[in-house]
Amino acid sequence: QVQLVESGGGLVQAGDSLRLSCAASEGTLDFNSLGWFRQSPGKEREFVAAMNWRGDITPYADSVRGRFKISRNSAKTRVYLQMNDLKPEDTALYYCATSSLFLQRGERPLGSADYASWGQGTQVTVSS
Repeated sequence: QVQLVESGGGLVQAGDSLRLSCAASEGTLDFNSLGWFRQSPGKEREFVAAMNWRGDITPYADSVRGRFKISRNSAKTRVYLQMNDLKPEDTALYYCATSSLFLQRGERPLGSADYASWGQGTQVTVSS
């Protein structure tokens, strides 16, 4: 399984922006689907955003749609999560994960159980 590494987290104020990055520990970042999830203390891990390999299917959670954007660099070595207008409720440990399954346009995004490879997470803390 590919080893994933997240980076880019930090402590910011409400309204600020951060860009998270997900990369493979070695080589290119290959996947059929890649998802970003987050987990806060005492809460279940929740879906944030995902993309398919081609980048033309990008579902978002309702709570972040319009503020967050998932993208991939042209070298196909990194996937980013651009987070704008951050809110205190965005505070969480953010994970990226890859799946061999395919996202389907218009259907429910893959759940966390559908992703086989996970990173260790990067902490995002938003102060009010």
